[in-house]
Amino acid sequence: MSRYILAIDQGTTGTTVALVDHRGQIRDAVNHEFPQIYPQPGWVEHRPEDIWNSVLKGIRSLLRRKHCKPGDIAAIGITNQRETALLWDARQDEALYNAIVWQCRRTTPQCEALRSEATQALVKRRSGLVLDPYFSATKWAWLLQHAPRARASLKAGQLRAGTVDSSLVWKLSDGQDHVTDVSNASRTLAMNLRRGAWDTDLLKLFGVPREILPRIVPSSGVMSYTRGVPGLPDGIPIAGMAGDQQSALFGQACFSAGDAKATF
Repeated sequence: MSRYILAIDQGTTGTTVALVDHRGQIRDAVNHEFPQIYPQPGWVEHRPEDIWNSVLKGIRSLLRRKHCKPGDIAAIGITNQRETALLWDARQDEALYNAIVWQCRRTTPQCEALRSEATQALVKRRSGLVLDPYFSATKWAWLLQHAPRARASLKAGQLRAGTVDSSLVWKLSDGQDHVTDVSNASRTLAMNLRRGAWDTDLLKLFGVPREILPRIVPSSGVMSYTRGVPGLPDGIPIAGMAGDQQSALFGQACFSAGDAKATF
């Protein structure tokens, strides 16, 4: 019997879940959208439960079409909106605030306050990025200051922070693994691009504790297993994860230095 990959594409306005066969052909796909939240001009949020529910709805809808049995799924792959920042309590498995979306500009004042010539040079040299609210680190810093119970959760050793990929793995594994892949970590302003690890100086600059962040893993390879996901058996490997733009680059067969993703 054919084995399948369950592909989860978690985007800014919705989630697409697809079934890919052993030939790499998409057998079927479903999409579920969720609300965008705009608390004030320049601010953009998502409810973390809406993101997760859109994934569950996609899985349920796809399996109802009976292209395969749940036991025929060999692995799960994830791609996702990048830079969007989340904060949650591990013990209660509860988000402490809405996800702050990559589009959100609320941390512009924090970035301006840090924007000395020396600081900008440090950020660029270590992360490969410019100091901008677009990226995750200042969003995590904002959440630490404004999310209810964040400080209490941090003191109790239960606080977790991440991007959408790490949040999905956390949920899919029932809290067994807190990981992010290198492509997502590289978009946070907090990863040392040369070492592929969280940078101590950058974390100190933004005020983000290392202990709340996920472990950085390669984009390809088993990084976790399903546990307690409605409709799916336990033990399905989560074996691929990458940010949406990196996934699109790979999907267009750009495997060598100098290759470029086509845009139209």
